[in-house]
Amino acid sequence: MHATPCWRRAHRTPGPPVSTPDTAAPARQPATSAGAADPASAPARWGALGPVGLVLAGGVSVQFGGALAVTLMPRAGALGVVALRLLVAAVVLLVVCRPKVRGYSRADWGTVVVFGVTMAAMNGLFYQSVDRIPLGTAVTLEVLGPLALSVLVSRRAVNLVWAGLALAGVFLLGGGGVGDLDPLGAAFALTAGVMWAAYIVFSGRTGRRFPQADGLALAMAVGAVLFLPLGIVESGTKLLDPVTLGLGAAVAVLSSVLPYTLELLALRRLPASTFAIMMSLEPALAAAAGFLILDQTLSTMEAAAIALVIAASMGAVRTQVGRRGRPVAPEA
Repeated sequence: MHATPCWRRAHRTPGPPVSTPDTAAPARQPATSAGAADPASAPARWGALGPVGLVLAGGVSVQFGGALAVTLMPRAGALGVVALRLLVAAVVLLVVCRPKVRGYSRADWGTVVVFGVTMAAMNGLFYQSVDRIPLGTAVTLEVLGPLALSVLVSRRAVNLVWAGLALAGVFLLGGGGVGDLDPLGAAFALTAGVMWAAYIVFSGRTGRRFPQADGLALAMAVGAVLFLPLGIVESGTKLLDPVTLGLGAAVAVLSSVLPYTLELLALRRLPASTFAIMMSLEPALAAAAGFLILDQTLSTMEAAAIALVIAASMGAVRTQVGRRGRPVAPEA
C-alpha cells in the first residue's frame, strides 16, 4: 500500500452502469488505504469548483484530449498517437503508484495481462474510429458496448426500452441507415465498445487482485509495451519529433492524468448515482469538442441520435439505482 493516491480509470469515455459478478465498486472510485493521501487536502482552487464542476471539468478534459489526439494523427498516425498515449500514461501511473511486482500468482498476472491487452485494443480501435468518423459519433457508438453489457446482466424488462432507444439512436446516426457513415469507422467504434465491455469485467477482476491502482499501472504498462511496436511500424522516427512528443504528452495528461485527479476529488463528495448519470453526458461533450476543435458539425438528426443514446444510458443508470440503491458503473 502506498501513501500516494492512485486512480482506477484508464480510458476517456465512461458508459452506463454495469453490475456484474466481477464488479463490486463504483466506476473510477479510487481504492485507498488508511495511509492514502486525502483528496480533501488538495488545493482549495479545485475544491471550489464543487464536485459537479470537478466531474464536468474532467469530462471536458477527456473529450478535448480526444479532439487533440485527432489533430495529432496527421503527424503520428492513429497507431502512433495511441502508442504515445499509452506510454506516457503508463510512465505516469508507474511513477505515482510504484506497484509491487512480487507476491502475485500466475492467475493474478494472467488477469492483469488480459486487462492490458483489452485496454490497448480498446484504445487502438477507438482512435482508428475517430480517424474516420466524427468524435461525437464515435463516442456514441462506443458507449453501446457498456450499455449492452448493462442490459444483458440486469435481466430486467425495462432495460429493453433503453436498448431500443439506443438502437434508434444508431439508426438515426446513419441518417436512417448506417450506410451514410464510414462503415470501417463505425465498425471500429462498435468493436471498441465490445472491448470496453470486456474492459469493465477485467478491470473489476484486476481491482480485487491488486491493491489500489497497482493493477491498472501494470496493465497500462502491458498495453504500452504491446502497442509501441505498432506505433513504431506506422510512424517510425516521427514519434521522436519534439512537437509530436509534446502533443502526445498533452493528450495523455488531458485524457488521463487530469481527469483522474479531478474525479478522485469529486467522488469524495458526490453520490455514485449522480456521478454515473453525469458520465452519460460524455457523447454530448465529445460532440462539442469535435465542433470547437475539429470543426465537426452535427445535423439535427445526428444530434437527436446522440440525445437518444444519452437518454438510454441515463435510463440504464436509474434502473440500476432503483435495483440496488447504488449503481455499479464501468471504470472507463
